[in-house]
Amino acid sequence: MSDISVVVLAFDGVSLFHLSVPGMVFGADEGIAPARYEVLYCTQNPGRIRSDQGVMIDVPHGLDAMAKADIIIVPAWSDPGELTSPELTAALQQAHEQGKLIVGLCLGAFALGHAGLLDGREATTHWAAREMFAKRFPRTLFRPDVLYVADSNIVTSAGTVAAIDCCLHLLRERHGSEAANHVARLLVTPPHRAGGQAQYIERPVPRCANDDRLPGVLEWARANLAQPLSLDALAEVAKMSRRTFTRRFREATGTTVTKWLNAERVARAQQLLETTDLSIERITSAVGFGTPLALRQQFAAQLGTSPSSYRRTFNNQVNATASSMT
Repeated sequence: MSDISVVVLAFDGVSLFHLSVPGMVFGADEGIAPARYEVLYCTQNPGRIRSDQGVMIDVPHGLDAMAKADIIIVPAWSDPGELTSPELTAALQQAHEQGKLIVGLCLGAFALGHAGLLDGREATTHWAAREMFAKRFPRTLFRPDVLYVADSNIVTSAGTVAAIDCCLHLLRERHGSEAANHVARLLVTPPHRAGGQAQYIERPVPRCANDDRLPGVLEWARANLAQPLSLDALAEVAKMSRRTFTRRFREATGTTVTKWLNAERVARAQQLLETTDLSIERITSAVGFGTPLALRQQFAAQLGTSPSSYRRTFNNQVNATASSMT
């Protein structure tokens, strides 16, 4: 398989973090994927740019690099109110017409919106800019509370760390959980957070000596998904009252226990579908869904597909067997 070209847009005031994320995720060249990713950086006027941290960066490639890219990534737009230049707009629109994958990280969604790529499409951005985003792009199917969302060849993500989640998701889609999990371990970050998971929206969080118990409860729950877990069971493990645990859980995860468990169970089921030949019934039991119907319903709600279709797409063992028979 030939190299996959990833071109990242740079500009004055660009987020140094977001500029680095694609290289960190796709540049982990250790033979973990069947293809090597080549990460390049481009800017409208090749030369030196200043990042948001004041670091000067030499960017040798111009916007013409987008014409040869397989994936184009726009980091957080430094000024959401600033329109994309005619040159950048034309380059993004041409790439869009060619069906290239175009990703807007965080406020980078504004650049895609200014270029007219989000009309009639689902998109998200950082929660702090959601009112401005909804007002500026009324024809976009705005999903303000998710970590990332893909609509055809357009992908957008929420705030800072969601950029890593988004890029890991893209790697996972192409090369499976093993490759994405390996990179996640290198970055010391969770290997998979479902795109529909709530953003961490700012709210006052009370400091308490017992707060350090919650992460341990989450890890315990992940290790015991096959069990009939409940709010009361988790609260008991945390040694908290039901009311206190409910509040702390929402503060820590941004969602309810039921939604969190469903997302974790689907994520575990995805891994088993990708890496094993276990039956749907066995997987249903292993991840704690009561019936295969419940598993199918959650796959449809969270991923827009069925477990069987997901396996046909992402299970390398199944695909290899099918290929050998043709």
